[in-house]
Amino acid sequence: MAPSDKGFILPTEMAYARWRYKSSGSRHGCQSTINVSHDQQPSYESFVLANGENKVEMEVDTRIPSSAIFTFNKEDHTLGNMIRSRLLQNSHVLFAGYKVPHPLVPSFILRVQTDGEITPKQAVITACNELVKDLGILSREFTKEYELRKMVGATQQQSGTPDEQ
Repeated sequence: MAPSDKGFILPTEMAYARWRYKSSGSRHGCQSTINVSHDQQPSYESFVLANGENKVEMEVDTRIPSSAIFTFNKEDHTLGNMIRSRLLQNSHVLFAGYKVPHPLVPSFILRVQTDGEITPKQAVITACNELVKDLGILSREFTKEYELRKMVGATQQQSGTPDEQ
């Protein structure tokens, strides 16, 4: 009986492996490698832009004055939440919110509304520049603390702590 006669469809490789296993009579000597996940994308496609794909796309929202919708491609909640929180610290930003349309698609949509003194694009660029500065400070402080603890640990090993003696 063919796999399609049973009312369900098996991938070709799976059907061949089952047929081969049943017909061999013995489990010993039946070795097959099956790659069934043909629809799975390579992992780098979740962060590498395709040809012609922009990292950020902006669309002016005509329903609300001084607002825009930004689509960030190949990004997720991490960046979306950081930009949103930084935007809300700006006194000219009236609203900032983001959503991820689908959890399997690496993109998020950011909606920004300002009071009109600055454009939403300027607000997002300012927020991103401030985030880069903050992350640079975090990186320097973390590295400094890590190196300091590494030196203290090396000093303790050389002198020997009272517990080890």
